[in-house]
Amino acid sequence: MTSREGSASAPVAFSDHDHAACVEDTLAAAEEVCAERGLRLTPVRRKVLELLLQEHRALGAYAILDLLRDAGFGSQPPVAYRALDFLVKNGFVHKIERLNAFVACVHPGETHSPAFMICRKCDAVAEAQSTPLKGALGAAARSTGFQIERTVVEAEGLCPDCAEASGS
Repeated sequence: MTSREGSASAPVAFSDHDHAACVEDTLAAAEEVCAERGLRLTPVRRKVLELLLQEHRALGAYAILDLLRDAGFGSQPPVAYRALDFLVKNGFVHKIERLNAFVACVHPGETHSPAFMICRKCDAVAEAQSTPLKGALGAAARSTGFQIERTVVEAEGLCPDCAEASGS
């Protein structure tokens, strides 16, 4: 079982896992999806995805730009924004609206409705699956004839490490 397969029951960012394998497996999956769809995972796009995978927390565009510059990829904001636009559009990265930041998708290439658990202390973000069509939101949509096309669920709280540190 790969780290990504194990993420269905325990969000990866909050669980012990083989981090190097997590990064490698997800990058390989993204490369496979790009090959299947005829997309180009350029060196800059790949590096942005890799940086987000290494962090397991949301990063703003300027933090990503600083990391790209440190890695020798230039320091112009369009470099980061173009890469992020591509990665979000193709489902490799999600935008965390509450933080105006980005996090790598742990299910690249899969159609899904992610739910994000955001630690208010350390900004760690874990992605889990949500089923909005089966819950109260889905029932409300059905009762009004509304067709849900996209949902984003963001929950704020404390990750296990921060909760333990604060004695909660």
